[in-house]
Amino acid sequence: MKKEIIICLGSSCFSRGNKQTVQIIKQYIKDHQLEDKVYFHGSHCFGNCENGPTIKVDDKEYQNVSPDNIIYLLDKIFSTD
Repeated sequence: MKKEIIICLGSSCFSRGNKQTVQIIKQYIKDHQLEDKVYFHGSHCFGNCENGPTIKVDDKEYQNVSPDNIIYLLDKIFSTD
């Protein structure tokens, strides 16, 4: 079963770093050959702007995601598989 990663592309999260984070996640998926294991896509506002930028992995929401911490987060998520 594929992991689903949804990144908030609402204006607040997008302007606070998710624009760069999208590219980092795409590259991470490619570098780790996860294309067949991950469904990665964007979504509109999750309604939690004050704690953004936000991503969801399956049913778990991660807040205050940044280009600086996304690799650490992805490593943590995918090391449990």
